[in-house]
Amino acid sequence: MAVGDSTNFQDLFKKSVLHLEAFRNVSYIDVIIGLAVAFGLGLFIFYIYRKTFRGVVYSYNYNVTFVLMTMLTALIIMTISTNIVLSLGMVGALSIVRFRTAVKDPLDTIYMFWAVSAGIATGAKLYPVAIIGSAAVGLAMIWLSRRKVREQPYLLIIRHSESATDSVREHIRKLNYHLKSKTVRKDFTELTLELRLRDDNTAFVSELSDVEGVVDVALINYTGDYAQ
Repeated sequence: MAVGDSTNFQDLFKKSVLHLEAFRNVSYIDVIIGLAVAFGLGLFIFYIYRKTFRGVVYSYNYNVTFVLMTMLTALIIMTISTNIVLSLGMVGALSIVRFRTAVKDPLDTIYMFWAVSAGIATGAKLYPVAIIGSAAVGLAMIWLSRRKVREQPYLLIIRHSESATDSVREHIRKLNYHLKSKTVRKDFTELTLELRLRDDNTAFVSELSDVEGVVDVALINYTGDYAQ
């Protein structure tokens, strides 16, 4: 039994190397349909990423790569599925590829895997899996992003003189905050507070800035990527 299996594998390997008959039976309609589905799924990922983006700077070029990544992955799967030699060669080629671009947000990595997964399913002609799976992931992303919007973290930076210490404490006592840092210098004191706001009511910033002895007040949306 083992000898027969070995012979069958050798015959299949020789057929893949010498004849490449699979390429003669390529259906161009299937290729066009596969690329069209991959393009549609890539646009869907593009829309979800733009809709749910909560980072500091939105990059259009980075978002476009999800569309192209889905199509290219589908194209690769279509190619290697026709020949075992190409499959082995593609694995070796991809193993030496190194991407040097740093991904700052871990959520961006999820979008990359999503694009690759949709491309693999599309290239394998598993269209229901690709479409239903992408729809489920997209709905999950939207639902999770809306829950995050309800309460966003902010950094409140207050720079004030020594005479305004008691007044500033009286104002910030009304806020639900965590002290991140406190810098004391000869001329002023700088406080960095972490707040979580559920709405856009930022009237307290103007109230703090009107306090006598307060030099400046800054409210920054904090995503964990930077801090001042």
